[in-house]
Order: sequence, then structure tokens, then C-alpha cells
Amino acid sequence: MIKSDCVFCQKDDLIMENDLAKAFWDLHPVRRGHLLIVPKQHYATFFEIPGDTLAAMNDLLDQAKAYLDRTYHPAGYNIGVNTGAAAGQTVMHAHVHLIPRYPGDVKNPRGGIRKMIPEAVRRHR
Repeated sequence: MIKSDCVFCQKDDLIMENDLAKAFWDLHPVRRGHLLIVPKQHYATFFEIPGDTLAAMNDLLDQAKAYLDRTYHPAGYNIGVNTGAAAGQTVMHAHVHLIPRYPGDVKNPRGGIRKMIPEAVRRHR
């Protein structure tokens, strides 16, 4: 199902797509080249996406990485999924963030996404 009131369902300025998934620029990028990979059908969270669609998203993720490698030449990537409001999901259409990383874009990148909640890393070992 495609929802008429969902911004990701209606998104058509695509960087690339396949039969089941599409990729487009994040409207609020955290780094140059930040892309979103989303299923074409509406699934509210990542855990609702069926296997064939997940496979299509993964294929698109690989293609998007190759595109970003050629275009921006990042030194690394973060791949992230926020599932549910408590995890920071603000658009309730499942999506994967592909975020290119560049030397010096943060002072010390060690720990990657764990640094998003530094007090939780120390507290919940």
C-alpha cells in the first residue's frame, strides 16, 4: 500500500530505484551525500518490511554506496535505522540512512553511532 499522506510514499525526486525500493537525498543531511533508502510500499517500521523488499533495499544500498564512492569519495559510512519515536524515527515510513563519513568531520569518530548516547554506553555495559 502507498499512503497519500506519507511524504516518503510520495517522494519522486529519486537518485535511484529498483522494483521495490528507492533512494533520495535526506532533507536534513548530517553529512554531504546523506541518502535515505526506503521501501516503495508503506511499512511504518523496519521490522515490518518483508524479506523480498529488504533484499531490494540492500541491493539499492550497495548501488547507492558505489554512487557515493564515485561522486564524493568518502572515507567511511554510517548505516542507521531509527525504529519508533523513542529511537528518533520522525517519519513513520521505514527507512535506512546511508551517511558518508569524511576524515576530520568529527574530532574523534571512534565509537561511531554509540556516541549518539554517550551516557548510555557507560551506564549499560
